[in-house]
Amino acid sequence: MKFGILTRNHEAWSSTQVREALTRNNLNYECFTFPKLVARLAYKPYFKIYNTDILENLDALIIRPIGRGSLEELVFRMDMLYRLERKGLYMINPPNAIEHCVDKYDILALLEDFGVPVPKTLVTESVNEAIAAFNELGGDVVVKPIFGSRGQGVTRINNIDVADTIFKAIAFHHGVIYMQEFIQHGFSDIRAFVIGDRVIASMRRVANSWKTNYSRGAKPVPEKISKEFEDIAVKSAKAVGCKIAGVDIIESQNGPYIVDVNSQPGWKGLQTVTNINIAEEIIHYTLNELRQ
Repeated sequence: MKFGILTRNHEAWSSTQVREALTRNNLNYECFTFPKLVARLAYKPYFKIYNTDILENLDALIIRPIGRGSLEELVFRMDMLYRLERKGLYMINPPNAIEHCVDKYDILALLEDFGVPVPKTLVTESVNEAIAAFNELGGDVVVKPIFGSRGQGVTRINNIDVADTIFKAIAFHHGVIYMQEFIQHGFSDIRAFVIGDRVIASMRRVANSWKTNYSRGAKPVPEKISKEFEDIAVKSAKAVGCKIAGVDIIESQNGPYIVDVNSQPGWKGLQTVTNINIAEEIIHYTLNELRQ
């Protein structure tokens, strides 16, 4: 049996953990990036990396962060993943899950459709509508890029003049104005790591401000979450089609809200506060799926 690891950097921490887990389980693997992948039409092999026929030689593909690219590059990468899936290659995560999770509007819309609590959110291209929504949402909002991760470009706004300036700047650059009500949740949130039908590990991320991303300095703290939180995390992952997912939960006086589902989650911080080897769990889950 042979695995593929599709990653922008095979030396990245999480990718290294996956490689080491595969080695411990006596499984062969091939690491590669999207730019090295060749797709063919009307003659075989349909997909190859170096001299490896992917469809003939790989049993599963673990997809780590795809990396940045132009619109053309990103669309082509997703096209290849969809065709690999149609040709029967098992992938974690499937391309539809990846596609949903990179789009903040799409993912929250799916979650709400599945009955998952999400923050009040408004998305528009109109500055006037955005200003009206700013007031509707209490004059205290979080503005986010519709595509983005790790808290980059996320801004809290509670001044109407600042809001007007930022909304006009976004519209001028043909961006989409995406804003959510600011929910008081202290300086922490919950990250639940879902594999299949269960949360295998969780942590509280404690920061010095309302931004709680581990990549921005938040400290991981062990946290055994409630059955309610476990259920909502698993439900969220299933809603967007993720086999593995990092689900972010904020706590409020009105209960939990899901603010993000990450289809290509890292777990460096989480691994420091759990005895469960997360990479091993991913490999064991994949092997069980392949045997079914």
